[in-house]
Amino acid sequence: MSVTPLVVLDCDSTTIQDEVIELLADAAGTRELVAEVTERAMRGELDFAESLAERVATLRGTPDSVFAQAYERVRLSPGIRELISAVHERGGKVGVVSGGFHEVLDPLAEDLGLDFWRANRLEVADGELTGRTVGPVIDAEAKAVALAEWAEASGIPLSATVAIGDGANDLKMMAVAAIGVGYNAKPVVREQADVAIEGDLGQAIALLDRLTD
Repeated sequence: MSVTPLVVLDCDSTTIQDEVIELLADAAGTRELVAEVTERAMRGELDFAESLAERVATLRGTPDSVFAQAYERVRLSPGIRELISAVHERGGKVGVVSGGFHEVLDPLAEDLGLDFWRANRLEVADGELTGRTVGPVIDAEAKAVALAEWAEASGIPLSATVAIGDGANDLKMMAVAAIGVGYNAKPVVREQADVAIEGDLGQAIALLDRLTD
């Protein structure tokens, strides 16, 4: 009898091939600065909340039309649709929790048919980004909390959960899940993940058979 799984993925560089903050920064002319800060944060060298604030501040004054422009440039990671279909075929749920932004994750979630999603939200005033976020910051702890909340809401035990991510801020949710998967992962994540995969997220489908109720 197949287990009903919950699979929770990071968004940037996992569900999609891009870093949304970098797509937004292209329009603001701050791509190089943002990419440098992102890389340091993903290596675990910077506090995520501080790095997020630093990156978002570079977007101040950018028109909110950049959200649609960024979404048009998003590239899905290979195998993501197949993984989602496989989970749904087993009666399971798929969530994406992101240190990125609802403004791009919302249309992505609709396109992919996600069951749950959570991200940071950018503040907009008079049609322009203020350079600040609103609401709670989605950091490593918040990702772990989201996985546990979604499992409880779905009636799925943690023993039937998989967490997939690439960066240091995914480690806490990977530790909560029954199987933590590093996807195209940074060295610190590969070292701590239960499984490491490269390239095609469809490779994670086989892991669903390892889960128990």
